[in-house]
Amino acid sequence: MNTGGSFFTTQSSFSVLFASHALTASAFVWILSEGKPYQYIARLLFRAAVSVIPAKLVEDKQAELRAGIEKSVVGHSLDGEEQWTSLPENGMERNELIALLDRYSVKDAENWTSGRVSGCIYHGGEELTDVMTEAFRRFALSNPLHPDVFPFVRKMEAECVAMTLALFHGECAPSGCGTMTSGGTESILMAVKTYRDLARSTRSIREPELVVPVTAHAAFDKACHYFGVKLVHVPVDPITFRADPRRMAAAITPNTIALICSAPSYPQGVIDPVGSLASLAKSKNLPLHVDCCLGSFCIAFSEEAGFPLTEPFDFRVDGVTSISVDTHKYGFAPKGSSVVLYARKDIRHAQYFVAPEWTGGIYASPSIAGSRPGALIAACWATMMTVGKSGYVKATQKILTAAKEITQGVRSTPDLKLFGQPDLSVVCFGPKDGSSLNIYNVADSLTERGWNLNTLQNPPCVHICVTYANCGSSAKFVDDLRKAIDHVKTAPAGTFKDGAGAMYGLAASIPDKSVVSQVAFGFLDALYATRK
Repeated sequence: MNTGGSFFTTQSSFSVLFASHALTASAFVWILSEGKPYQYIARLLFRAAVSVIPAKLVEDKQAELRAGIEKSVVGHSLDGEEQWTSLPENGMERNELIALLDRYSVKDAENWTSGRVSGCIYHGGEELTDVMTEAFRRFALSNPLHPDVFPFVRKMEAECVAMTLALFHGECAPSGCGTMTSGGTESILMAVKTYRDLARSTRSIREPELVVPVTAHAAFDKACHYFGVKLVHVPVDPITFRADPRRMAAAITPNTIALICSAPSYPQGVIDPVGSLASLAKSKNLPLHVDCCLGSFCIAFSEEAGFPLTEPFDFRVDGVTSISVDTHKYGFAPKGSSVVLYARKDIRHAQYFVAPEWTGGIYASPSIAGSRPGALIAACWATMMTVGKSGYVKATQKILTAAKEITQGVRSTPDLKLFGQPDLSVVCFGPKDGSSLNIYNVADSLTERGWNLNTLQNPPCVHICVTYANCGSSAKFVDDLRKAIDHVKTAPAGTFKDGAGAMYGLAASIPDKSVVSQVAFGFLDALYATRK
C-alpha cells in the first residue's frame, strides 16, 4: 500500500493478524475462487470463518497488531523526548524553542540527506530553501481569502498559475486558466468535482461515472469517494502499463463525466497515450484530464533538457481540457502548492463554490479551502522566480540522466526486468518472468542499506522516483540493488518473514479488503499517537 509513498514497508506487525485461523481460511477460499466472479462468495465465507473464532482471540490479535504498528511508526521518534499533550503553563523561551526545533529538524534530515529516498524530497538545494524561508517569514500572516488586504499575495498566486499555464502551452487553449491548490490530491479532487458539476448542469447527469486507468493515482479514488462519483477502473496494457484506449472506450456510458490519463503514472512512470485518449474523448464529447502531478516541471522541460518525448501531452493536444501539476515536486516549491489548469474559463467556473445568500455575506472560494496560507504562495512564486527557465532545464537534465543510468543498470541485471519503459524520472522493476525472486525482500534488503523505495502491487514490483536530491547516487543504487539481490538469494529461510514481502503476500490472499483497510486505519491512528 502507499500513502503517497511507501506504507510502512518493513513493519513486522502485519504478520501477527495474518497468523490467525480466519486469515488462513480466507487465503484458502481465495485460492479456490481464482477470479472476480467468486470474490463476493469468498468474502462471505471469509466473514463466516471470522465469526466462528472466539471474539477474544480476534480482539487480542488486533490489539497486538495495533501496538506493533504504533511502535514501528512512532517509537523511535519519542524515545527520550519530552512530550506535550497540553499547553505549557508559560510560553517556552525563544532560544530554548529554537534549539528544540533545530534538534528535531536535524533528526528528520538524517532520513533523507544521504540521497537514498525515492521521491518524497524534491528540494533544489540549500540556497533555494533559504529563499523559501525568507518568503515564508515575510508573508507568514497573509491570507489570499482577503485579496483587498493582501493584493500582492493575489498577484503572486495569479502569476504562479500563469507561468505554469505557459509551460503547458496554455496558448493553445481558447481561454486557458487555472487555480492554485494545496497539492496534487486537491488538484485532482477539484478536477473531478468540476466535471461532476459540469455534467450535472449541462447534461443533467445525476449518477456520474469517471473512467480511470487502474494505474491512475489513488487521489481519483478519493475524489470519487468524496463527491459521490462511480469510479470505473479500466485495465491497462499488461506489457507497457499504459492506458488502453480500446478498453477506455468500452467503459464509457451515458453517465461518464470525463476520462483520465497520467503523464506519467505513479506506479510504472509511463506516459499514457494522451493523443489517442484525447481523440476518444473529443469523439464522445467528453473532457480529458491529464494528471501531470508527478511529471510536474520535469515533463515540461524534458525536451529542452535533451530528453524529447514521442508525443505532446498538454494543451497542444486537441481534446485535453485540464491538467494537474505539482509545483511542490519538480517545481521545487515547498510542500502545499500545486496548480490545476483548464482549457477554458467556463470549465473553471464549475470548480468554484459560491454561497450567494449566506447571512455573513456573499461567500465565494476557488477551491476547497477558505483561508489559505499566503506564505506558501509567496514561497512558490519566489522559488519559480529564483530557479528560472535555465535552472529548471539544468535540473531536469541531471534528474533524467540519473534515471536513465538506473534504467540501464536495471536492464543489465540478470534477475530483473523493467515494468514498462520509463519515460521520465520513475524506474519501476520486478523479477524476470519465471524467476522466484521476491522483489519485496529485495526492497527490504535495500532498506537495510539505507534506501527508501516505493513498494507497489498488482503486479508485485518496486520503483525509485529520481529527484534532484539523489542525482549523484545512481551508480551506488545499482550497486546496492545487485548486492540486495544476492543477499535475498543466499539468505537463510525466514530472514524476511516480517518484511514487505510478508505484508503484501498475505494481504493479497485476503478477499475481504476491509481487513487490510482496518490495518491501514491502525497506521493512520498511529500518526496521531502520543505516549502517556
